[in-house]
Amino acid sequence: MARLERPDGVELHWEERGEGPLVVLAPHCWGHPGVYEALLSDLARDHRVVTSDARGTGESTRAGPYDMETDCSDLEAILEEAGGEAVVICTADGANRGARLAASRTDLVAAVVALGTAPFARMHFEGSEGMIASDTVVGAFINMLERDYRGALRTLLSATNAQMSEAELRERVGFQISYCPQEAAVARVRVWAEDDPTAAARETGARLWILIAADVAGPWLPPADERRRLTEALIPEARIVETAAGTGPISQPGVAADAIRRISAPLRV
Repeated sequence: MARLERPDGVELHWEERGEGPLVVLAPHCWGHPGVYEALLSDLARDHRVVTSDARGTGESTRAGPYDMETDCSDLEAILEEAGGEAVVICTADGANRGARLAASRTDLVAAVVALGTAPFARMHFEGSEGMIASDTVVGAFINMLERDYRGALRTLLSATNAQMSEAELRERVGFQISYCPQEAAVARVRVWAEDDPTAAARETGARLWILIAADVAGPWLPPADERRRLTEALIPEARIVETAAGTGPISQPGVAADAIRRISAPLRV
């Protein structure tokens, strides 16, 4: 358990465990690292695994700003502190930061593994079945986050985690709210909705890996086949890894861990 002080006085909480090639989990909007525990504990058997709390969340200083540039700079600082040449695991807006950092700091990022979908701008989903393509739906969700944070998280988590029982849903909403305050969540979702990381993703090229599956993010994203076609068109050098039909990489931590081991294998040499 360690703390890293940033130039503006914010302290970032980060932790590491295990030995081997470096794997770093990039935080997203309100994502508690514990959500990925099954995957991370599997990787820690033969990797050095680093997790951190984004500024404003968890045990890091509860202060912003919460813009893309600052969050990318914080992630860069964590990677420098950890030693670099890392495989960065990410999802949601964390994938945007992972791609941006991979494009600008090839010495720090050996590979980016995006769970579910490649880092795209929302405009690239225009005309798709995914709710993320609708300005009306996204705007309404952001407004709900501002008015009723608990209700917005419950709506999102129930739509994207159909397997959760009522008790599990209540527990998840509760610890997400305690982990990430409303101000930080709203600000980061707004930034994510307007961001376009595609150029950085293309520059990352073959170092960008997408673990794709059918059930990722429920109705928010288009079907896996459509996401695959979009990736091939916009980021042709990115590498796509299919997980078992109907289950996402977080639901299959062993499968995801094995895929990441294949990606990190060159770092062992």
